[in-house]
Amino acid sequence: MDSLSNLIDGFGTALTPMNLVWVLVGAILGTAVGVLPGLGSAMAVALLLPVTFTLDPTAALIMFAGVYFGGLFGDSIAGILMNTPGNSTAIAGTFEGHRMAKNGRAPQALATSAIGAFIGGIVATTLVVFFAPTLASLATNFGPAEYFALAVFAFIATSAVVSDSALKGLTALLIGLTLAVIGIDGPSGASRFTFEVPAMFDGIHIVVITVAMLALGEVIHVASKIGRPEDNSLIATEGRPFLSRSEFREALPAWLRGTAFGVPFGVIPAGGAEVPSFLAYGTERRLDRRSKNPMFGKGAIKGVAGPEAAGNATAGTAMGALLALGLPTSATAAILLAAFQQYGMQPGPLLFERSGEIVWALLASLFVAMVVLLILNLPFAPLWAKLLKIPKNYLYAGISVFAALGVYATSASTVDLIFMLGLGILGFMMRRYGIPLAPVLIAVILGPLAEDSLRRALAVSEGDPTILISSAITVVLYVMMTLAIVYTIVSKVRARKSVDF
Repeated sequence: MDSLSNLIDGFGTALTPMNLVWVLVGAILGTAVGVLPGLGSAMAVALLLPVTFTLDPTAALIMFAGVYFGGLFGDSIAGILMNTPGNSTAIAGTFEGHRMAKNGRAPQALATSAIGAFIGGIVATTLVVFFAPTLASLATNFGPAEYFALAVFAFIATSAVVSDSALKGLTALLIGLTLAVIGIDGPSGASRFTFEVPAMFDGIHIVVITVAMLALGEVIHVASKIGRPEDNSLIATEGRPFLSRSEFREALPAWLRGTAFGVPFGVIPAGGAEVPSFLAYGTERRLDRRSKNPMFGKGAIKGVAGPEAAGNATAGTAMGALLALGLPTSATAAILLAAFQQYGMQPGPLLFERSGEIVWALLASLFVAMVVLLILNLPFAPLWAKLLKIPKNYLYAGISVFAALGVYATSASTVDLIFMLGLGILGFMMRRYGIPLAPVLIAVILGPLAEDSLRRALAVSEGDPTILISSAITVVLYVMMTLAIVYTIVSKVRARKSVDF
């Protein structure tokens, strides 16, 4: 009851006319920056942090609530319309979302994303209000062995699910792991796959890899087809900015499943929403294979609904972990931690006592921000979709320019632009030969976490490998992984037998 009364007081602060304006400004700016390829929600918060220095702490943090979720939705807009997710957390929803856009259903894909983000965010933020300390305590059960098991589970699940060929899936996983280990090895100081080029000592930034393989790879792929008779027409877009009753019924279970994936991951410092969004994507694809009319690969609405809900649910509980424990579980949360410290506030158990008025106003403004974004983006979905009516040669030339600007903005390095070109060609070749991109990206994101966790676990156990299966969590994860592999093998064998008959 104390939480509820405090939240009501927070709404009293957040719903003042001036603070509503700041939420609206934050939502618009966050979405606008998130749409730009290579920038994304974390960059939106970083770029807009100096803007808030002239505001009082309450107004500044309320504005960040709009930026926080607005940037996430902007990531998804770029991914769905242009196959260029602004951040790695939006990658999973891009696969089917962009296919929906190419099939003339861009407004429906954006509406699915907006509603999924709203449902995931609302559920997660509600749980944060009432159960933030309990949710945050779950993270203390994860040690190095658990993180390693989690990463391996994500590797195998993604490779097995997103590709019809296990060999192609494992090939993509190997490419991603190779990219992940480029650079200087921290513990030993040895250089790996750098060819003694100083510019490669720091590795290749995830933004460069994501933008190159998804955006530039798609640009080259489309350019290779421009001029052919069947590819000269513009992408048609229907103007309906809402979902039909049947589409809503189809998406609702995926939204709920995605939310269930995302909520616990927000309090685990695994780097963000990549793992739950890919797990949600894999689950929906696996369920789709059992249906009478499989839609994955053609623009499945569930392939957008699940990952989008998972991403925003993770973002919601990540805010709870940040406030209750001072634990930033993603890059965006880490930047928000800097914003709190800028105003002399240290997130953690004492924050609610020392700055309770500001904290509860911030939590209330998260609810307000999600409602504002839903109201803004549902009617504007057809307007965003108009981007697809731009002739392909102009549209994809513009994507290339913004992709290059986004990559250059991350480090101001021309070497990154060279990496982007090389990886873009690699992404094009992978599309040409049917090698999936998802295992590459999940390996790049989680590869360093897996390696670091394995080393730490073995160091703690003095080289005893049994530590990797020494807890109930690791056993459950490995059992689930084994069952997923067996199920995949059995499903493919049955599919081949049915084709033979």
